[in-house]
Amino acid sequence: MIVGTAGHIDHGKTSLVRAITGVDTDRLKEEKARGISIDLGFAYMPAGDGTVMGFIDVPGHEKFVHTMLAGAGGIDLALLVVAADDGVMPQTREHLAIIDLLGVRHGLIALTKTDLVDEERILAVTVEIEALVAGTVLEGAAILPVSTHTGAGIAAVRAALEEARASIAQRACEGRFRLAVDRSFTLQGTGTVVTGTVLSGTVDVGDRLMLSPSGRSVRVRSIRAQDRPAERGQAGDRCGINLAGEGLAKDDISRGDVLLDESLHAPADHIDARLNVLSGEPKPIGQWFPVRLHHAAREVGARIVLLGDPIAPGGSALVQLVLDAPISAAVGDRYVIRDTSAQRTIGGGVFLDLRGPARKRRTPERLAQLTAMAETDPAEAVKRLLDIPPFFLDLSTFARDRALGEQAVPMLVTALNLKTFAVGPGNALLALSGARWAAFSSGLLATLDTFHTENPDLPGLGIEKLRLQSEPRLPAPAFKAALQALAQTREIALDGAWVRRSGFSVRLTSQDEGAWSRIAPMLGDTERFRPPRTRDIANAIGMSEADVRRLLKLLGRLARVDEVAHDHFFLRGTVGEMVVILERLSAEHGEFTAAQFRDQVDNGRKVAIQILEFFDRHGVTLRRGDMRRLNPHRLDLFRSTADDVPADKRPADALDPAEITVPEASMASAQDGGEASLVGRPDFKSGRGREPVLGGFDSHSLPPSSPKAPKDERQ
Repeated sequence: MIVGTAGHIDHGKTSLVRAITGVDTDRLKEEKARGISIDLGFAYMPAGDGTVMGFIDVPGHEKFVHTMLAGAGGIDLALLVVAADDGVMPQTREHLAIIDLLGVRHGLIALTKTDLVDEERILAVTVEIEALVAGTVLEGAAILPVSTHTGAGIAAVRAALEEARASIAQRACEGRFRLAVDRSFTLQGTGTVVTGTVLSGTVDVGDRLMLSPSGRSVRVRSIRAQDRPAERGQAGDRCGINLAGEGLAKDDISRGDVLLDESLHAPADHIDARLNVLSGEPKPIGQWFPVRLHHAAREVGARIVLLGDPIAPGGSALVQLVLDAPISAAVGDRYVIRDTSAQRTIGGGVFLDLRGPARKRRTPERLAQLTAMAETDPAEAVKRLLDIPPFFLDLSTFARDRALGEQAVPMLVTALNLKTFAVGPGNALLALSGARWAAFSSGLLATLDTFHTENPDLPGLGIEKLRLQSEPRLPAPAFKAALQALAQTREIALDGAWVRRSGFSVRLTSQDEGAWSRIAPMLGDTERFRPPRTRDIANAIGMSEADVRRLLKLLGRLARVDEVAHDHFFLRGTVGEMVVILERLSAEHGEFTAAQFRDQVDNGRKVAIQILEFFDRHGVTLRRGDMRRLNPHRLDLFRSTADDVPADKRPADALDPAEITVPEASMASAQDGGEASLVGRPDFKSGRGREPVLGGFDSHSLPPSSPKAPKDERQ
């Protein structure tokens, strides 16, 4: 248990701690000279069960309230000290307000210097204190008369502390480790040491930690927990931790830094919070009101952004705190705000969301989210968040910002029956409720069914267009992860940039089939290496040029043809046959010219060059000046199959299509619901505002990425 003193200057806080523990917490020369506490002081006392109680003694002077706040952030019990001769004073009221704002649940009140007054004065001050604490966390707390000069009442204070220690539940250690640094110093022969109260989790000797918000990595060399050597420190302990790090010095660490588990490092500077304004504030809190924010041991400038109307004295409202510098915090942490002149405490509250948006922060949806985030139980907060827009949650960020333990996320997923996806390079875990996932998937499948019914000649719906029609509307990376999940269950298939129902295939209309039966012979047989262009085909069969172009592009989606040059389509089998010819030229000559290729396909130089430029664009050939060579890494893009090229037209030394293997990466894509070959993937755009070309490549496509070719094969 950590006990923190509170009260006005010269009311005997330090003397009372010394009388209880035997330790003088005034350690500075100036404190000894002036007879007042200036900085935080620390003392320890063995408890009856062998554990140790820690004491944080705070200064009472109004100029050092910021120091008092640095020590009050991690206490379990507040020991409010009021001198019987002075009675309630300004810092008595301010310290009590701070204790109330910080949500300290347990407390005792020591009425000191009773040896200086009579019984009537003691009774009058007792009544004054009872009136002061009414309606605060210390309402009903025991008021114990004591004199450090005579020793009267000290035993009663010790007994009350022991009783309180037994009733205060030990802080849970399941969360990840956080310690608020309130001191940093160097010990000769030991090195850099930081002290503070462990806010959550546990730490062991040898652990790798991080100093936040600076992001400096350190290692734990040794630990003193509750002023005793230890192998482990845990939530609720006062710890001194000896740190090691490259070039680390005490000046690299400042009061207010947080030593934490490396996974928690995510400093915040836009924090949505609940703000309670003290009733003594002279006027309402307005927009962009400047304050000093105190959190744990940190003090930083901030501005208050109202999420509603101005906050009247004694009122409470949702706000966003825009900080001058980022801090390390957790959802649920308490904070206090004071005026910029450091003369008064204005209010305080609790952090609700560390990632507050800079825009659209006052919408009804956003305010509903903050109400859900106010739930202290993580499971209840997740449940409520998933029931309101946007109906999904970044579970990894949620767990990190609440400093939840390693097992918390799997437990939440199981307990709430969540559907999750790993998204992005950091594998952030996005979650939907089970019911929402069922509605999402059924709605998506229904959209695809409708699309296929209305568009039997199209291969599928574009991913982005489908995302915009789906509810909830997931972010693009999460939507793609959801599609992969559906593809793995074989409910859908992913064809590059398109999504279709499994089992669906594009069908030509009877009219298009008839037209194709007339066009196909014109592209094949002896003229296959020099087929007519779109305009010539249209004139020959009496169709409009636009209709012929539309049909041939549709056939491109079906992987029956490839647009080698603008409006110049070749049969897919012919393209594969030309790859075989290129293989033969490469085997015979290594490098070859356009003229050599032209002679093999027996067409004009212009068409031969257009074909080679088509292969250049897709990396099948590598050009150096007037010479080209084959890129073996791209042969599978257009390699012939047995159905494409008749056996009697294949060179004797050509590879047997049956022996061609699919690369492992392509097989992995197929197992994930994607196409097993890059050919047939409709994810290469034609450029110049033209539509994506499905099932092949066109004359304006960029080549797909590939591993670097050997040095002698690169241009």
